[in-house]
Amino acid sequence: MDEVVSKRFGFDSDDSVDFTADGADSEWLVRSGSATEDAFQNILRPARFADYIGQERVRENLGIAISASTRRDEALDHILLYGPPGLGKTTLAAIIANERGVGFKATSGPVLEKPGDLAAVLSGLQPFDVLFIDEIHRLNRVVEEVLYPAMEDFHIDIIVGQGPAARSVKLNLPPFTLVGATTRTGLLTAPLRDRFGIVERMNFYTPDELTEVVVRSARLLDIRIEPTGAREIARRSRGTPRIANRLLKRARDFAEERADGVLSHEVAAAALSLLEIDALGLSRMDRELISVLIRKFQGGPVGLDTLGAAIHEDKVTIEDVYEPYLMELGFLVRTPRGRQATVLAWEHLGIAGPAPSASPGFADVGE
Repeated sequence: MDEVVSKRFGFDSDDSVDFTADGADSEWLVRSGSATEDAFQNILRPARFADYIGQERVRENLGIAISASTRRDEALDHILLYGPPGLGKTTLAAIIANERGVGFKATSGPVLEKPGDLAAVLSGLQPFDVLFIDEIHRLNRVVEEVLYPAMEDFHIDIIVGQGPAARSVKLNLPPFTLVGATTRTGLLTAPLRDRFGIVERMNFYTPDELTEVVVRSARLLDIRIEPTGAREIARRSRGTPRIANRLLKRARDFAEERADGVLSHEVAAAALSLLEIDALGLSRMDRELISVLIRKFQGGPVGLDTLGAAIHEDKVTIEDVYEPYLMELGFLVRTPRGRQATVLAWEHLGIAGPAPSASPGFADVGE
């Protein structure tokens, strides 16, 4: 992995890289550039596909579509990016505009409350520009109806005047590309979803990919880090670059205040343990949820309302924040009778597992 990281980022004489050979325990410290805290997010966002780590299939498909549309000198098809939060959907939208060499305008579904809001945004676009709408599933239904002809025929119908004097006016738009991002594809209406020519799902990152993300972010933020420290942060980041970057900042604070400023494996592990994030990336509330499920309800199944009352959380928070990653790890399943902990969850907490007959089988799993 060390060779992959060093090869990808091409350390040269301009980078301050210290190597202290000591057998298998050689130290590798990375330092480069400087960054201000205010510009943290913008600095870490890659601007080109070449700098974007992970999502190989998505990048390849988008790269082909961009090259083809550029050769034909036409607008790129509308794109829908969906998947869990923090995986780089906003960053990809900006990269699409940069790779295509066009303008980029960003907004979000909840902001567009009235058709006039959408008309104002669309009328400011230049030919082939990229319009990014985050959380597009939260668009007002009236606004969504106005968006349909804009996506298909590049025009919108607006009402001018009031009462008997009101009339419909067609406003022509330049060809543009709409990039929509959502964490909940099921909430999109079928007419809107079917108007996207390119639909791509963003997947969780592997530990190796997240290690590259952490090393890149450390270089940009002038953080001294060892490969083992980067891997420790990566494996506790729940497969999400946004979480990896957040944990990197907190580990940096710990290293500067409680250590020598170098993020080694030991320092990173101590910093994340202080944040109550375990080796699998589970937070205190994640562990409390499965602990309550096992200790109070013998592993379930238990209804969502009952589980929420037991841990003092509303069911929406449980469904949207805690459940996805626990299900990703295989610690939790949904059955027709409620939520149930798996044998893996019992083992993670160090509790003797249930009898085989109590373990949820594939036939029991449901929504």
